[in-house]
Amino acid sequence: MKLNRNKKIYLSPPHMNGEENIYIEDAINSNWVAPLGPHVDAFEKELANYVGVKYAAALSSGTAALHLALKTLGVNRADYVFCSDLTFVASANAICYVGAIPIFIDSEESSWNMCPKSLDLAFNKYLPKAVLVTDLYGQSANYNAIQNICDKYDVPIIEDAAESLGANYNQQKCGSFGDMAIISFNGNKIITNSGGGMLLSDNKNFIDEAKKLSTQSREKAIHYEHTQIGYNYRMSNVLAALGRAQFKTLDSYIEKRRWIFNYYYDRLTDIEGIEFMPSIKNGESTHWLSVILLENCSHENIEKIIKVFSKNNIEIRPIWKPMHLQPVFDGFDFFHINKKPLSKYLFKHGLCLPSGSNLSKTDLDRIINLLRNQTLID
Repeated sequence: MKLNRNKKIYLSPPHMNGEENIYIEDAINSNWVAPLGPHVDAFEKELANYVGVKYAAALSSGTAALHLALKTLGVNRADYVFCSDLTFVASANAICYVGAIPIFIDSEESSWNMCPKSLDLAFNKYLPKAVLVTDLYGQSANYNAIQNICDKYDVPIIEDAAESLGANYNQQKCGSFGDMAIISFNGNKIITNSGGGMLLSDNKNFIDEAKKLSTQSREKAIHYEHTQIGYNYRMSNVLAALGRAQFKTLDSYIEKRRWIFNYYYDRLTDIEGIEFMPSIKNGESTHWLSVILLENCSHENIEKIIKVFSKNNIEIRPIWKPMHLQPVFDGFDFFHINKKPLSKYLFKHGLCLPSGSNLSKTDLDRIINLLRNQTLID
């Protein structure tokens, strides 16, 4: 059979394992198609047990989980929240949902996640209501140092582990750090139920409050009674069924993504100017995305490479544009210890390679050969 060398290769597409129809049919046959139901309860327990926390709330998205985490911690208008600078915009958006003020913290070289020294610097000027830390591209932040700093000021941590389900740090799973953590099941994540999320905590009161807020804050009464504003954020039983089916193959998907990272590493590190995202000491990344730096390329050249790949039907992307460079957050404070912020440098030179767990060696070789053939990095 002739290979289709022009098939579309996506950055991180959904990977169905064959169990999904069974679980979804069960939800439909039982007539549990409305929000909540037995698959929601089971999914919460399975994820909480896997991550190593006591309680979980299945929600409509990771962004909804971030919003409710901030609400549950009592973050209000004009409060300060420290936030990773190198992250997806949902982290900072959620802070703005509650009227709080995001303060952005630069990355550290050893993990590309929140820099503890920059965080400490920010505490010299502000006392935040919370610190929101992103685990970037499948890798844990340095929670030993970050937790020590936050404990000193008695400030809670929200762990944004949207990209890092299955990663670990000091033999502890991402999603179990801080006072609360969030997971995303968006369509590009390691496992997906098309657009759900999960809020996790060892604090039962936090999760109970989040569940109440997520169901329009209905009080316990025979009629519909409300004493506060709520939201329609709960996950449906059908989507929870889909998530449970995907969860069965989470570990194998993680293993495949780690193998993909090593495949790229072994075949690209000989090229001058290519560096890979470093691995944090005492941690193990899932390599949700395999990320490289093209140190001899400007961001304009990175964009040209992306266009070449697009013409060859391959999706690659720059890394996240730092929050302090986003027009919507112009003027918000940003803390960094280096004269030149690391997050800005990473954005200028960074490139995310296709990393889906359904990629074949043929797909990977096609990506590698095209990258090698770019005169910009030869």
